[in-house]
Amino acid sequence: MKLFLNRCKRTGLLAVLLLVLVIQPVVAAESYSDLYIAIGEAIMSTKQGQDFETEKALAEFKASWMDMKPSELTEAREVEQMLKVAVDAQNDEERLKALTALSKSLHHLEKAENPVDELAERAKFAKAIQPALDDFKVAIQSADRQAMQDANKRFIASWTKNERPVREQDIAAYGKIENQTAFIRITLAADDIDQNALKQQFIDLQTAITDFSNGKKVAKTQGDYSLASLIELLETSKQQVQANQYKEAAGSLRNFITTWPNVEGEIRTKNASLYQKIENDLPLLVSELSKTKIDDQKIISQLYDFKQQIALLQGDTSYSFWDSALILLREGLEALLIIIGLVAFLKRANQEHAKRWVYIGAVLGIFVSTAAAILMSTIFQSVTIGMNRERMEGYIGLLAAALMIGVGIWLHSKSTVLSWNQYISKRLDHAISKQSVWAMAFISFLAVFREGAETIVFYAGIAPKMSTAEFTAGIALAFGILVVVAIVLLRMTGRIPIHRFFAVATFFIYILAFKIIGVSIHTLQLTNVIPTHAVSGLPIVNLIGFYPTTETMIGQAILVVLVIGTILYKRKQEKAILI
Repeated sequence: MKLFLNRCKRTGLLAVLLLVLVIQPVVAAESYSDLYIAIGEAIMSTKQGQDFETEKALAEFKASWMDMKPSELTEAREVEQMLKVAVDAQNDEERLKALTALSKSLHHLEKAENPVDELAERAKFAKAIQPALDDFKVAIQSADRQAMQDANKRFIASWTKNERPVREQDIAAYGKIENQTAFIRITLAADDIDQNALKQQFIDLQTAITDFSNGKKVAKTQGDYSLASLIELLETSKQQVQANQYKEAAGSLRNFITTWPNVEGEIRTKNASLYQKIENDLPLLVSELSKTKIDDQKIISQLYDFKQQIALLQGDTSYSFWDSALILLREGLEALLIIIGLVAFLKRANQEHAKRWVYIGAVLGIFVSTAAAILMSTIFQSVTIGMNRERMEGYIGLLAAALMIGVGIWLHSKSTVLSWNQYISKRLDHAISKQSVWAMAFISFLAVFREGAETIVFYAGIAPKMSTAEFTAGIALAFGILVVVAIVLLRMTGRIPIHRFFAVATFFIYILAFKIIGVSIHTLQLTNVIPTHAVSGLPIVNLIGFYPTTETMIGQAILVVLVIGTILYKRKQEKAILI
């Protein structure tokens, strides 16, 4: 079983690394698979802030590299240079850039050692696309709208079927062909087709295809493009439509179409249906903006929908060390109150000499709970590495949320105030009668570890999306605050409205549970496990994990209903006790 898990981990790391490459990779030669895995491990460890693991992975890379007796190719020297840069990097950001450059260098070396006949692939592409191109040319000469639209559909189908070598070999040529195809669709969708513009667009399209087929390199588009670039262009266009600046809005959408080929791969990977919808509908929006009668609200709605769905792909689904600290603060405070209650009980029973055993048990409970939480974080970080990392994080988060709802809320509504405190008091009374210091220590340990167990349930939901360093920092911060609170409580017990503080902490825990559910469902949506149905008119709020989709909102609504129901039920119980 262990061997199988190790193999899965190594295979997954290889897959993650290949996705990191911004260029299309070829299948790795068997001799280089260990090198790719080592780079993948270094990248993951760097992202998690695990410097020791990163250095270990780089050492493994260097050892494997030297065993291979590198060739004298320029690309091999480039690999060695990038390896040195990665090893000497002064911070995580520099190291990640160096590791990405190292993976590209290794890819370049593979291509140099296993050359692909690119000219043959280009010629094959030209032969495959030419019939559809000739058909389209004849249709344009006929000036028949229906014939041109039908021919354009056949060309797009042929292009989609044969575009792979263009995308792999020359992304700039791919972008140029994609742009001209989109502009032709815009022209064909207009009320009055501009034949001169259409003919020129077709000539530009034909030239781009011919240049690629003949091996002519297209200059790359300058700029740093991302999903944020697309969102900004959509927002600009939406504002221009709202201001009745239709020509300017069409220009912004044309810029979107020009930018699109540089970013479309990320959208195609995360949401294939959205990719297809943008490809089909965005050129038509440009055409709509050139018509005599323009439906402003319909266009604004479509632009907002595209913007929102792209933003959902961009959403930051990570947690901060504040989230880690909040959990321990809330559960630690409850454990602290129990310990103070035990000490007060001993004082009333004239057994103050036994207080130190209560403290010893409490410290042991804290230590065991903290160690278990950190171990859990490390295990989850390891288990979720690989092809299904995001999917595993989503499943674990939902499982943790279910446990929080099913166990945490139930315990706090039924057991904590009544049964649990009665149980602790009975056990402590029994321990005093027997004069058993070990029993006192165990009761204290049990009281703290019970809260620690609940803490671990909460941590299960956030650990996979946090680095171990940040996760541990949150625990350390919470522990420091709890120490201060403990000292204050022991000296000023009667003058602090502790129930108010406790209520605030509990409220924030419910907010965190709300976030865990949203982030987990959103993660599963990004991996296509759960469908995505965006809800228009609502913002994305990463701070509390609110993503405006039907699926995330249903999950979070269930939590809200259960929490409200629990509060009402608890108040009903308290009234019954008072009566």
